[in-house]
Amino acid sequence: MMQQAAQFLLDMLLQPFAIILLLRFHLQWLRAPMFYPIGEFIMALTNFVVLRTRRYVPAFRGYDSATLLLAYFFETLYMYLSEFIWIYNSPEGNHLFFGLFIISLIKLLSLSIYLLMFSVIIQAILSWFSPHTSIAPVLNAITAPFIRPLRKRIPPVGNIDLSAFALIIICQLTLLVPVYYLDSIVRSLI
Repeated sequence: MMQQAAQFLLDMLLQPFAIILLLRFHLQWLRAPMFYPIGEFIMALTNFVVLRTRRYVPAFRGYDSATLLLAYFFETLYMYLSEFIWIYNSPEGNHLFFGLFIISLIKLLSLSIYLLMFSVIIQAILSWFSPHTSIAPVLNAITAPFIRPLRKRIPPVGNIDLSAFALIIICQLTLLVPVYYLDSIVRSLI
């Protein structure tokens, strides 16, 4: 019972915080406008830890490495507490911790792909009902670098743009084949 309650708290607090930090990194990387309500919310929610970390971790080639490092740290902590504590009962040996660090990197990659897919789906739904909402420029900044090359290669069918659908298929295939394969290899070595 206590184990389920602890897992619930990890799933509701620690994992979403890692995702929000990862989203903040991607929004800054993709030069998304942060003055909209969603950007201000993300900044206000994460500034307390990001600004302190930036004192010690400088930006690398214009990328907010402090935010990415924090997302990696919180994801690693989540993976350690949720998987290794419950499954392995206090991991021993260096190979388990090395595996944990690699699994956390793979998890951040898959979370990034899920964030992209989620943004494409929300953008498609909003384009039908409310295309000029305040979140539209943020979603466009996230999805445009990935949809633009597909739009050049995939012509519209009956005035319907299928590039978003193609991007979702590519993201799903990326999750199903290389990401899943990497994850299963690392987990088999642990």
